[in-house]
Amino acid sequence: MTDFVRWTIKVSKETDLSLRSYLGTQGMKKGDLSKFVEEAVRWRVLDQLVQSIKDRNSDVPPEELEAQIDEAERAVRAEKRKTADAG
Repeated sequence: MTDFVRWTIKVSKETDLSLRSYLGTQGMKKGDLSKFVEEAVRWRVLDQLVQSIKDRNSDVPPEELEAQIDEAERAVRAEKRKTADAG
């Protein structure tokens, strides 16, 4: 990642101290705060996406979901083979 943007965020003093203490115990330095926040945001977005997919599919029978996953997997593998054969 080469393009960065600057965020201005506010957190409680307690959160700030807890996080900085944690980062210190992990041997992290000042610049690692940004890396930690970016990773935490990515995990949270992924978690919310997974939860929304689970909610959306809660009424779909497990066998049907498994069949859809299997079909998607076959399609991806076929596409990868096609791309590998062309290259």
